[in-house]
Amino acid sequence: MKLISYTVLLIIFLFSLLSCRAEKSKETAETQNWSDGHSVDFNQEVNEREQIQIRLFLEHFKSLKMTLTDSGLRYMIYKSGERETLAKTGQFVRIRVKMELLNGTLCYETPKGETDEFVLEKSEKESGIQEALRLMKKGDHAKLILPSYLGHGLLGDRGKIPPQSILYVDLELVDIK
Repeated sequence: MKLISYTVLLIIFLFSLLSCRAEKSKETAETQNWSDGHSVDFNQEVNEREQIQIRLFLEHFKSLKMTLTDSGLRYMIYKSGERETLAKTGQFVRIRVKMELLNGTLCYETPKGETDEFVLEKSEKESGIQEALRLMKKGDHAKLILPSYLGHGLLGDRGKIPPQSILYVDLELVDIK
């Protein structure tokens, strides 16, 4: 009788072990079906949604007369500074920035009396901000709209900026060296 119970337990154990492996191989097969084409489609869908949100935002704030760059950055210089040359890659820049979500939620702001300092195109600053700085002169103030791929992308910053966030930025180029 004991032999039969052990046999039954062994059969149940083997059956459950095999069924777990079948589930695992099914999950692996589903994961392996993801392709570059899926990634492209997903990114295009995210971009289309963001473009709709940006257009709705700009329709609501008609005073924002923004220029659209090839990368998808929207910017508007609303206060001109000194008439010097544009900032260039490799130059040391000092900026003040206020970064919000499109709904007005404040994410980051340079503290009063302070500046953020970095080397243009040689830092981890958002690529949309770096692109905008190359369009600005010392003392310029600009409004920017950064689609998520020019800001913090699909994951956000894991702090104050959620995943797939469009950023509305007020940027001042304080100095160029």
